[in-house]
Amino acid sequence: MPSLEKIKKGWEFDVIFRTGIRVNGELVRLLYLRDDNTDTVKFGCAVGKKLGKAHVRNRGKRILREAFRQLSVKIIPGVKIVLGLKEKGLEAKTPEILRELEKLLRRKKLLIT
Repeated sequence: MPSLEKIKKGWEFDVIFRTGIRVNGELVRLLYLRDDNTDTVKFGCAVGKKLGKAHVRNRGKRILREAFRQLSVKIIPGVKIVLGLKEKGLEAKTPEILRELEKLLRRKKLLIT
């Protein structure tokens, strides 16, 4: 199982937003970069201010973190991932987000089969 690290610095988010590969689902937006030099998985989540007030965005981030936590054991090492939530995803429950996230990760071959 690869080790997990949080993306904390703004410049790390910027690099992934500018150069990362984007995958859009109905509820979730996935951005990722492959980094073959490391065996860790770096993860961050971003929910924009346009989507709602702080308590709404915080709930969205909690749901994204929980869905990612459940899938983290299956993710291939050497990937930096940023998850974003779409407006439609704010009303969704964790199992719905989890299914969509798994579908997007499988489509891009980021999960261990």
